[in-house]
Amino acid sequence: MDLLPRSPAEFGSARYWDRFFRQRGQRPFEWYGAFPELCPVLHKYVRPRDKVLVVGCGNSELSEQMYDVGMCEDIVNVDVSDAVIRQMQERSRTKRPKMSYLLMDMLQMDFPDAHFQVVLDKGTLDAILTDEEEATLAKVDKMFAEISRVLQVGGRYLCVSLAQAHVLKKAVEYFSQEGWVVRVHQVAGSRDKQQFVLPVFIYVMTKFRKIPGSAPQILEICPEEQDKPMRVESVERLVAAVKDRQHYALLCSQLSKLPCGEQVSLDLCDKESGRPRYTLHVVDSPSVKSSRDNHFAIFIIPQGRETEWLFGTEEGRRQLATSAGFRRLVTVALHREQHYEGMAGIQAELSGKVMELAPPGLPARQQVPFVSVGGDIGVRTVRHRDTSTLSGEYVIEDVKGDGTCYFRRLIFLRNRNVVQSEARLLAPMPLPGQKKRRKDKKKPSPTEPPAAIDKSYLCCEHHKAMVAGLCLLGGPNPLPGDKAGGGRLCPRQVWGRHVGVPMPQLPGEGLSWLGYPMCPSQSGLGRVGLDGWCGHSYPSGSPWCFLLAGTPLAVLVVGLGGGSLPLFIHDYFSQAHVAVVEIDPSMLEVATRWFGFSQDDRMQVHVSDGLDYVAKLAAEGITSQNIPGTLSIPVGDVLGTRALDFFHPLLPVPTHLLPCVATTELTTQTICTRFCLFH
Repeated sequence: MDLLPRSPAEFGSARYWDRFFRQRGQRPFEWYGAFPELCPVLHKYVRPRDKVLVVGCGNSELSEQMYDVGMCEDIVNVDVSDAVIRQMQERSRTKRPKMSYLLMDMLQMDFPDAHFQVVLDKGTLDAILTDEEEATLAKVDKMFAEISRVLQVGGRYLCVSLAQAHVLKKAVEYFSQEGWVVRVHQVAGSRDKQQFVLPVFIYVMTKFRKIPGSAPQILEICPEEQDKPMRVESVERLVAAVKDRQHYALLCSQLSKLPCGEQVSLDLCDKESGRPRYTLHVVDSPSVKSSRDNHFAIFIIPQGRETEWLFGTEEGRRQLATSAGFRRLVTVALHREQHYEGMAGIQAELSGKVMELAPPGLPARQQVPFVSVGGDIGVRTVRHRDTSTLSGEYVIEDVKGDGTCYFRRLIFLRNRNVVQSEARLLAPMPLPGQKKRRKDKKKPSPTEPPAAIDKSYLCCEHHKAMVAGLCLLGGPNPLPGDKAGGGRLCPRQVWGRHVGVPMPQLPGEGLSWLGYPMCPSQSGLGRVGLDGWCGHSYPSGSPWCFLLAGTPLAVLVVGLGGGSLPLFIHDYFSQAHVAVVEIDPSMLEVATRWFGFSQDDRMQVHVSDGLDYVAKLAAEGITSQNIPGTLSIPVGDVLGTRALDFFHPLLPVPTHLLPCVATTELTTQTICTRFCLFH
């Protein structure tokens, strides 16, 4: 028995519907949206004394169920199919005496103006608006005009729909231009995802008198999980919001049936502001052997740690899921603009939503664990927020790392998952003889001076590689009075240990050695403030630190950021003169106020475009021939390989170095080819 039309246009044909209902018989036909799911929304807009018109009623049980539960009794149902009207009249004549069924074309109804308080449409608009042909749109305009005519002012047109983009847009544009208030409700879906995947929506259009020059259109959306509607600015934003929810429903359906081959990412937004509140990544690990308790878990990433490799990269999250031993792990990143009430509050907020992402085969009533690092959600304090004309909106924030370490970070919000600059904060030390006082303890405020910065800390691996390369240019001397004495490390050992690649033969290798004092408490070597080298950090001036004196250096750093790299070079290379080029003057203020940066006779900042500055040096004929040592540190991918045309003449001596940060193979090959380097 073929009930499908030969073409979408037949959905608007009375002949098709007569044939459809004759063949289907007495079985009710519900396109979508069972009454228990629709009832909570309908109860908000249908009152017991309302006079209700149902257009295109078919043989749906919706009117009967509304009548039977006492929602409303004065219901008039119309349809173009004579077969279904006679069928429905017979079915309800004795059971529902106040409800009527009439054979009538909704495009040309016989009712007087302003006769109803509610017009209800379940799937009729979807059936008519099958395309955007001129004839179809004209038919829909007639339908809307008739609905508007028979509705009283203050009346509601309730349209149950799958909300295809062209259908939603047409309805919202028509009635909002007429001055009506438009609200779109997402209906709470059935838990049986096998029954119907796509979410169902109800458009609620409330009629107001159209007044020339009146207030702008009011458009709202009300997701299934909340009662309070959210205002949207435009029809396009409303359509996009509905489309997001449709995509999410399809995603949940797919995840409930099959493991995901690739990691899935999605944002959950705040109900009030609409801003992202949580970012979720769904990671499946088919290699993990299945057991009853390892199907599914939720991992809360502590605040401020979402940029770490383990949490911020696909490879890291894959390793995290495998190490945790769960076949599906959902990682949850917390956004800085939001407030969270601890782990328990997050768990209560997310429990219902994350279960929609559960894997296939999850046992019934399975307890899903929420886990984290250290059992808490971390600490993040925004110290400063501003906007730069060049760099856009940025924040300065303090975050808690592993253990008791705190870090200060500069984040550009246009790329919020990348740490632009990072400095380690030093715990305040009491003065000699000063006792700690617990009373009158005040929390630091954003207006207070920044905490002490650990200038021996380098946050980036490429910064450490740059400093290791810089060490090759001179023979450093231990700090006078250093009693540690001890070990020395040659350039090849420094480079190989910290750069991670073999070092080529250097001119005069073995003649210039780097002196590193030994740490008596360790069997290995001490370090010069490079975090992670030997596991210890020594503040400047401690007996285990020394300044790299030796050969004088002229160092050019392109890009200031928080200033940690030039600060390190300034403090630990006592003969270095550092010039920093920074295009954004706001960053100089940020580095000075929040990251402990300062200028003196050996450290100067030039506010200029890095390429322009280097081109100026090249044009003036300034080279390294008259400077004992020169180091330029551009960022290869940022400045582009065109910068090499300017740097090349500045470095005529083979032993002088040009460390560049290159994150693509093409950039790396270009640099190596131009300078005949290894990589």
